[in-house]
Amino acid sequence: MDHCLVVANVRERLAISKQAAQKFDGKRFNLRKLNELEVRKQYQIEISNRFAALENLSDSEDINRAWENSKENIITSAKESLGLNELKQHKPWLYEECLGFLDKRKQAKMQWVQDPSQSNVNNLNNVRCEASRHSRNKKKKYLKTKISELETNSKKKNIRDLCRGIFDFKKGLPA
Repeated sequence: MDHCLVVANVRERLAISKQAAQKFDGKRFNLRKLNELEVRKQYQIEISNRFAALENLSDSEDINRAWENSKENIITSAKESLGLNELKQHKPWLYEECLGFLDKRKQAKMQWVQDPSQSNVNNLNNVRCEASRHSRNKKKKYLKTKISELETNSKKKNIRDLCRGIFDFKKGLPA
């Protein structure tokens, strides 16, 4: 007998991942700019001017509409004076130079695929080594600068940036 019958019960369910449910689609403002005195004063002036214009409106306005106006004023003021936070680049050490090396590697590989001669194999290996060495050196340099930033944040007692940097390392910088 070379076959065994198997009976199984399968139960399916749909679920949303926690990360997708907790994602924030709104725009985030660059609140670090509020640490600069000039930017903070400019933001305060813009907010006070916008709310002064709102005070001149009638009091019979709907409370929901008043809330929407206030919210809109705060958001536009923040956009103008603070700007939006830029998205983090996942591998910031991967510069154009590294991408150039990766393109060279891709071309060498295509050349090897078309003509698998020993000279093309040697060329591909040399380009691979060069690309790996360059990327590895760039990554080491980037990590050294990040560590020195963490040290300066620690010495200056800038806890927020220190914790954010440590979190980035824990979260999984490229190893």
